[in-house]
Parts: sequence; C-alpha cells; structure tokens
Amino acid sequence: MQLIEPDFSRRLNISLRARVTLIVVITPEEERAVSQIREVCETWDPPRQCIAWDSVDGFSVIAGTKNFPSQSRDPLTALDDIVKTSDDAVIILKDFHEYWNNPQVKRRIRNFSQAFRYNRRTIMIVTPTPRVPDEIRDEAVIIHFPPPNATELSDDLDTLIATSGIPCSLSPGGREKIIQAALGMTLNQARRAFSKAIVTRGTLDDQDIDAIIADKKDILNASDALEFYSYTETPENVGGLLVLKEWLGLRERAFTQEARDFGLPAPKGIALIGIPGTGKSLTAKMIADIWHLPLLRLDVGALFGSLVGESEERTRRALALAETISPCILWVDEIEKAFAFGSGDAGTSQRVFAHLLTWMQDKTSPCFVVATANNIAALPPELLRKGRFDEIFFLDLPTREERREIFTVHLRKRKCIPAEFDLDTLARESEGYVGAEIEQTIIDAMYRAFNEKMRRVTTDDILSCMQAQVPLSVSQRETVAALRAWLAEGRAQSASRTAPARAPINGKTIALETFANGHP
Repeated sequence: MQLIEPDFSRRLNISLRARVTLIVVITPEEERAVSQIREVCETWDPPRQCIAWDSVDGFSVIAGTKNFPSQSRDPLTALDDIVKTSDDAVIILKDFHEYWNNPQVKRRIRNFSQAFRYNRRTIMIVTPTPRVPDEIRDEAVIIHFPPPNATELSDDLDTLIATSGIPCSLSPGGREKIIQAALGMTLNQARRAFSKAIVTRGTLDDQDIDAIIADKKDILNASDALEFYSYTETPENVGGLLVLKEWLGLRERAFTQEARDFGLPAPKGIALIGIPGTGKSLTAKMIADIWHLPLLRLDVGALFGSLVGESEERTRRALALAETISPCILWVDEIEKAFAFGSGDAGTSQRVFAHLLTWMQDKTSPCFVVATANNIAALPPELLRKGRFDEIFFLDLPTREERREIFTVHLRKRKCIPAEFDLDTLARESEGYVGAEIEQTIIDAMYRAFNEKMRRVTTDDILSCMQAQVPLSVSQRETVAALRAWLAEGRAQSASRTAPARAPINGKTIALETFANGHP
C-alpha cells in the first residue's frame, strides 16, 4: 500500500495507533524525517520509545529512557535483536535499502512483519530510493515524506537572517515569492540557496527571487523527462497577443497566500492552439517570466520505456516531481504529437495519456499546465473540455499592428534601431506572415548586408527577402483554413485583440472569411 500524505505526522500517528509493524518512509531528508518521527513518539501518552539503527553506530536511543540491549552493526543480527526484545518501540533503520538484494534480510523482515502483526513494535525503514522489493511492498505501508512546507521554510529563513546579521529588505510580496521559489527543495537545499543569495549580494531582497528559482534546476536531475528552462523571454519580447497577456496579468498573484485567503483556487492551465510559428512556445516562456515561476518542459518522448509498466511509472515520477517543485509552469509542447495513439504499442500511449488527463483534472498542487498544439484534429475531445484548462486560446495570423510590433521586437533583438526602418511598410507588406517568418526575413536580410562589406541593414533588404519567402499561410493554406474555421466556430478565445481582416494567397489579397471557408 502506497500513501502520499502531506501531513506526515498525522499519517504516522494513525499508522502507529493501527499497530502497523512495517513502514517504509521514502525521502532524501533523513535527518528531518527522523526528527518528526521522534516528535510523534514523544507526544504519545505515555511517550513511545524510539530507537535508531545504522551500520556504523548500531542502535541509539533518540526518544525514551530505556537503553537498547544490543549494539550490533550487522543487519541480520540487528533484526534478530529487534525480534528478541519485548519492548514496545519504534525502530528506525537507516540506509537499509543497501541490503535489499540480500534474500535473508528480505525474509527476516517479512517474518517480523507477519509474526508481530498488530503488536506495538514497529520497524521504520527510512530510505532515499523509491525502489522497494516486491516481497516487502505488500507487507509495508509506504509513505512519501513531503518536502518542507512554506511555514518550515519561512522559519528556517528567519533563523538564517537572524544568525547571519545581514540586512534584509524583502517586501511582503517578495518574501512570499522567495518562499514559493524554495518550495519543492529539501530543507538543506533551500538553506544553501538562501545562503548563496546572501553571500553573493551581501543582502536579501526581491532581486534574489530568480537566483533561488535557478537553484531548483538541480532537483530535475532525477527525471530525464523534465527539462528546466531559464527565463529568457519577457512580455516585451513577445509581440501582440494582448488578450492573452491581460489574462495572464490578472492571474499574476494567483499563487499567493492573499489569493488563497480571498478564496481563489490556483489556475489549472491553458491550451494554446494555432498556426505554427505564432509564438506558442514563446508564450510558455513568457508566462514563467511574468509569474516568476520555474518553467519545466515535459519531454513526453522520454516517458516511454521498453519494459512493461515502465512508461506509466516514468509518467507518475515526472508528474510527482513537477508537483514537488510547484508552484511551477509545466509546458507540454505539441501535445497532439506526443500522445498520438498507435496500434503497435499495446495501449501504452493510451494509458500514459489517460494518466496525464486524470492528473490534470484532479491535481491540487499549484502546477500550471501550458499545452501547445498545431493540429486540433489530432486532439481527443476529453483533453480540451472544461476542468482541465482554465482557457483555450487560439493564436492566429498576426494583425498589421502586431506585425509592426513583432518587427520592432526582432530588430531590437538583432541590435538594429527600429526607428531607422519603415515599420508601417514592413507591417503592410508582411500580411499573412507569422512571427517566426518575420524573424527569419530579418535574419536573411542581415546575412545579405553582412556579406556586402558588413553594411547596415535596410528596409529594402527585408522587403526583398520577404518576397523570396513563401509564408505558411500560402504553402499550408488548407491547414491554416481549417484552424481558423475552428476558431470561427467559437471553440476558443482569440489571443489577440482583433483578428486580421485579410490574408495574401498566391500574391492576391483574399478576405479571411472566404479563406476560412476553404475557397482561396
């Protein structure tokens, strides 16, 4: 039986009162787990004896007054000594996962669990690894020890500030965001992140939030399916999409205690559907920057393994790790390709997809999902229904004003001065181009200027490169038409303030209502 219980002390208390004989606590935080186990034993009336064992120091009493009669450092002998004693006690075995491969150790643990069921002797194995032998798994209650909560982290931060004597100018909102940034870390990891921020700048203020978030990257080493993205895109680097930006701005404080006290739930996520190159992936990175939350990209291809049940287990581990790091942004890119149902995988993709859907529906952790898709025809209806996403946004071909803004963004990014270009002409002549295509025309123009004695790029260079490029709205006009018809049916909200009125097809300007109906 496997339990994930945020209130570890409560779960442990219930298990001890139920006289469970074998409990496996999975955590890398041995010291913190042992401390909470000791506190639970000391709150009993009368207090419960608590003894710890490891292969170096043998047995040591950490709660209670009785001495344990044995000092054996051999695991088999230690288990024999536990069986022989008549004392009611909680015995904590440290690093016992090192002996999982010993058949005698496993047999001895099973004998203990079966022979002393419902008495008041309990073995607790504290281990950092989730691998528990099948022979023992059915005999044990498995509890995942949760990482420190906001209160524990806040208390530890107060202690660190008091002992270091450094000036602290954190605003109330900044302090809450620093605590949020540390959520998901172990207490030692959080303490190191706080200390590094203090040592680097000699103070602690709101500017240290991003540095602490960056330290979360090391946690992701435990999962090949999750990739950490550093902040690289600000709202100023994303042209247009005003409706989407306003929606995000209204929810910037959604993960704060203030929002919870107001009664607001944490937002679940959004689906970004639309034409390739319109900035869906860019938007995921922008959200992380606006909300100052870590951005995790779920590599669904890395979820699938060759062994039976391996894919499902990898999916569970990746999502559990995302919840541990929350609040965070979980970005699932091109979700329609990742979960394309195949006939030759014995139903693995369906099971993985079903697990993701269930998690998205039932999750209570502040893990905001951003799912992007280009092909809505490949998406099952159950993915886009209400309850899994707060909103579905459609990213259309950019309007003239948005194209002007996109040109400005990319020219500035390429160290060009936007004021030196005829932005109105560029915006007018680029009708039907998506943001990625606009960026490429600027890069092509820069290559041309670079090879002509590194002269300055001009508006004519960009216009010339634009004429040589075939935009997606022409080369894939049927696909684009189908996507826009889907929006016209009211199935999603446009991410832009207004939709473009016309689009060029084969050199001619065609009204979009004609284009959407498939009659170019």
